Amino acid sequence: MSRRDEGRAVVRALLDTHGETYAAEAGIGLRNTPQPLYRLLVLAHLLSARIKGSIAVASARAVYEAGLGDPRRMAGAGRQDRVDALGRGGYQRYDERTAAQLGDAAGLLNERWGGDLRGLRAEADGDVGELRRLLQEFPGIGPVGADIFLREVQLVWPEAAPLLDGKALQGARRLGLPQDPERLLGLARGTEPAVLAAALVRAAIDKDVVEDTLSLAASV
Repeated sequence: MSRRDEGRAVVRALLDTHGETYAAEAGIGLRNTPQPLYRLLVLAHLLSARIKGSIAVASARAVYEAGLGDPRRMAGAGRQDRVDALGRGGYQRYDERTAAQLGDAAGLLNERWGGDLRGLRAEADGDVGELRRLLQEFPGIGPVGADIFLREVQLVWPEAAPLLDGKALQGARRLGLPQDPERLLGLARGTEPAVLAAALVRAAIDKDVVEDTLSLAASV
């Protein structure tokens, strides 16, 4: 088997077992409409903290189920309501600070862009660097959170695609795959960049994903 075929086998094994965006895992039917985009922003905020991804995803679901899936409700909720919602998802280590940040971020979104992240997109005018900068104006969204949002939103904001950022490339390295985004996308044979990026990020943060993927690829 050639090195390219070996790479394709690894990518296929990875996608077969972990080929799901974090938005999909959190139950977000991502579209270029206000509520799904806002829910993705909240998810990116939670995923950027130093906690397990599964807890961040569960907490994003819990926030939505608590009726805080749009920025006006989030901004209007009491901080304890936000803390309680996060707690139901298991998000407890940074819950007080995060609850305050979520409220402040929602207030900024409402005030500056009328509660609609498409306004932020329009302000960036196709410039991904400007998108990244504007996202970091939200309390609690730093470079990591901005990258998470952009990795996922490239499904519906084409100007952000194709994006395989440093964390995704770290996952590729752990799997013995090329570090070049174009080559990786070629190995994935038409898979959406957001799906490939999410799968590679899982490999970057979880050694079990690497071991299981390599074992499955070797057995094909």
